[in-house]
Amino acid sequence: MANDGLTRGFMQRVGFVILAVAGTLLAYHLMNLWIIIFGAIVIAVVLRGIAEPTMNVFKLNASLAVLAAVLLVIGIVATTFYLFGRDIVAQVQILSKQLPVAWAELQTRLEAAGLSDEVQAQIDALGDQAGGVASKIPQLAGNLLSGVANFVVALIAGILLAIHPGQYRDGIVFLFPDSYKSRVKDSLNIAGKALQLWFLGQFVSMIVVGVMTGVGLWVMGVPSALALGMMSGLAQFVPIVGPVISAGPGLLLASAAGLDKFLYALILYVGVSQLESNLITPAVQNRISSVPMVLTLFAVVGFAGLLGPIGILYAMPLTVVLYTLVMRFYRGEDLSKKKGATTSVAESTPESAPESGTPKPRRRKPA
Repeated sequence: MANDGLTRGFMQRVGFVILAVAGTLLAYHLMNLWIIIFGAIVIAVVLRGIAEPTMNVFKLNASLAVLAAVLLVIGIVATTFYLFGRDIVAQVQILSKQLPVAWAELQTRLEAAGLSDEVQAQIDALGDQAGGVASKIPQLAGNLLSGVANFVVALIAGILLAIHPGQYRDGIVFLFPDSYKSRVKDSLNIAGKALQLWFLGQFVSMIVVGVMTGVGLWVMGVPSALALGMMSGLAQFVPIVGPVISAGPGLLLASAAGLDKFLYALILYVGVSQLESNLITPAVQNRISSVPMVLTLFAVVGFAGLLGPIGILYAMPLTVVLYTLVMRFYRGEDLSKKKGATTSVAESTPESAPESGTPKPRRRKPA
């Protein structure tokens, strides 16, 4: 009998391990689906963040408020392209012609300094890699079309999520045991709020960095300053890696005009980066605890390796959500509130209330 019980328990554990491995493999093969789902959640969070003020001020229902948010986003994008689209396209075309010229001049100066051979070896290695990428252009084109289709699906799903987010959140909460439902619901609410605040702070940071970089390069006389400023602003969405990569074209064009202008441009990029990290970001993200820098770097590298190029864009939103969930669910910290104003889980969950069988202390009435 003991052997039968041992065999039965052993088989149950083996079955659980097999199911866990099978579930993991299935989740990995459905990675594209998870990307679309999280993209829809991100779109819903952004639209909901825009729609909530109109719901509170104008007393609109959720459907009309989300529709107004969609129209507002479309209007802002259309107005931006109408006012600056022609200049941006023209400067991008000029930039594409000026970069090879600036690179040729830089090679000439390196050759005069005796560093041409080392640089050429690195260029040959990059050329071999570029040849391998060129052979995959048809595959990349197919991936691009697939990415556009996935974005359309995520956009439609995001609009629907933004209209009634509570229904879908409660559906997730329903999957957990009753003793955890309240904590899970509380954690999801706070994660959504933290993601909204992060997007708001990141949007302000991208605008400020783009404007400061573009104006600074324009004052220095660096060509295509508008395009370079826009590139710096967009690259700000990917922390650490994005600003470093976006500085390359600007420094290359500045170096073609002389060493002094290169040094000025380098000081500008470093100064804007330091100003953003030490003043702008702490100011605009004062209501959300920042993700540790090491975790940010590992998140960008890890999600890029796991999801490819889309992982670079998803790295910080995913990290903010996961970090907020962990800190709230396991440590009781509310990262959507100002630093130092931490609220414990016990203060906001019904599970912390005394049980019905526990006698409550009676207050003595004054005589």
